[in-house]
Amino acid sequence: MNKFVDFLENNLSTPMAKLSEQKHLRAIRDGVVSALPFIIFGSIFLLIAFPPVSAESAIGIWSANHIAEILIPYRLTMFIMTLYITFGIGFSLSQSYKLDPLSGALLSTAAFLFTIGVQVMDNVGFVLPMANLGGHGLFVGMLVSIFSVEVLRFCKAKKITIKMPSSVPTSVARSFEALIPVVLVLTIMTFITIVFGIDLHSLIDKAVAPLVKAGDTYIGVMIPVFLITFFWSFGIHGVSVVGAVARPVWEVYLANNSAAVAAGNAMPHIAPETFFQWFIWIGGSGATLGLVIAMLISAKSQYSKAMAKTTIIPSLFNINEPVIFGMPIVLNPILIIPFIITPLIGTTIAYIATSIGLVNPTYIMVPWTLPAPIGAYLSTGGDWRAVVLVFINITVSVLMYLPFFKMYDKKLVTQEVEENTTIHSESVMSR
Repeated sequence: MNKFVDFLENNLSTPMAKLSEQKHLRAIRDGVVSALPFIIFGSIFLLIAFPPVSAESAIGIWSANHIAEILIPYRLTMFIMTLYITFGIGFSLSQSYKLDPLSGALLSTAAFLFTIGVQVMDNVGFVLPMANLGGHGLFVGMLVSIFSVEVLRFCKAKKITIKMPSSVPTSVARSFEALIPVVLVLTIMTFITIVFGIDLHSLIDKAVAPLVKAGDTYIGVMIPVFLITFFWSFGIHGVSVVGAVARPVWEVYLANNSAAVAAGNAMPHIAPETFFQWFIWIGGSGATLGLVIAMLISAKSQYSKAMAKTTIIPSLFNINEPVIFGMPIVLNPILIIPFIITPLIGTTIAYIATSIGLVNPTYIMVPWTLPAPIGAYLSTGGDWRAVVLVFINITVSVLMYLPFFKMYDKKLVTQEVEENTTIHSESVMSR
C-alpha cells in the first residue's frame, strides 16, 4: 500500500498539484474567484425575477410586471461576468510577475473590449453588444488577458517603456510605463477586430466546442468528481487542482443557463459548478456529511464520538477539512474507498435525475456555505424536487460510509483499549 501511494504521489498527485500553481492557471482561477461576489449578487436578482412561487400569486404577478427593471442588476453583474473576470486575471497575473497589477488589469479589460467591437444603430448611435461580455466570451477573455500581461512583461523586461524622472509621482510614472504596451496591445486588437474583421469569439467557439460539449456529458462530469476526491485522498486540495482547469467551463454553463432562463428558453447545460456543489459535494468534497452522520449514529470509539460532535456543524455548512484531516481520510486505506466511490454514485443519480427532467438544472449561484437542501432549492430557482434529490444522496452517502466507518472505528476501539491497558499497566508498575 505504501509503495502504491508513493508511486501515485510521485507520478500523478505532485505533478498535478504543481500544475495547479502554474502562473497562468492560477491567474485564471483567481480571476474567476474574484468575480464570484458579482455573480452571486446578479443571481439574487435572477431569483427575484423568477421567484419560486405560483405565477398567479401576488409576488409572481409583481415580478412579471417588473421583470425588465428587476433584471438590470443581473445584466450589469452576472450577465457580463467576463468583464470582471478579465480584470481579475490581468491583476493576478501581473502581480505574479511583480508588474503593476492595476496596469495589467486595465490593459486586459481594454483588450477584451476591443474583441467586442461596437455596432451602429439607427437613431441610437454606437452601442456595445453585451452578449460576449458574459460566459460566452470567457475563453476569449482569458486568452487576451494572458496576451496583454505577457506583452506588458516583455516590454518591461526589454526596457521598452517610457521612464519618468524619480521626482514624478509613482502612480504617474507607472501610467507612462504602461503606455507603450497599451499602444502595442490595443493596436494589435484594432487590426484583428476592425481592420481584418476577425471575430475571435466565433473562432474560439469552434475551437473549444468539443471541450464544452464533453464537459456536460456523463463521463465529462464523472472525471472531475473522481479526480477531486483522488487528490484529496493524498492531502491535496482537489478542487483547487481540478477547478483551475474545469472552472472556466463550469462558469460558461452557469452563464448560459442563467441567460436562457432570463430569455425564457430551456436551459442547455446539466453540469455548472453549482450542480457539483449542491448535489454531489454535500458536506464538502467526498460528500462527507454522510460520513459524519454515520459517525453520529454508530461511533463506538471515544475519538470517533468526539470527531462526530466536532465536525457535524462545519459539515452542515460544507466545511469538511476537519473531518478530512481529523479522522483522517487522507492516506487512510479504509475511508478512501467510500470517499471516492460515494460521490461517483451521487453524481450518477443527480445526472440521471437532471437529464430526464426530474430536477431542474442549476442556474443560480448562491453562497457555498449554505446547507445543501437550501442551496439546491435556491440554485434551481425553487425546485422542491432538488431538495428531495439532496436527501436521497445524503441517504446513499450514509449507507456507503457506514460499513467502512464501522471497520475503521473497530480498529480505533482496539487501539484505545490497548492504550488504556498500557497506561494502566505502567501506572501499576510505578506504584
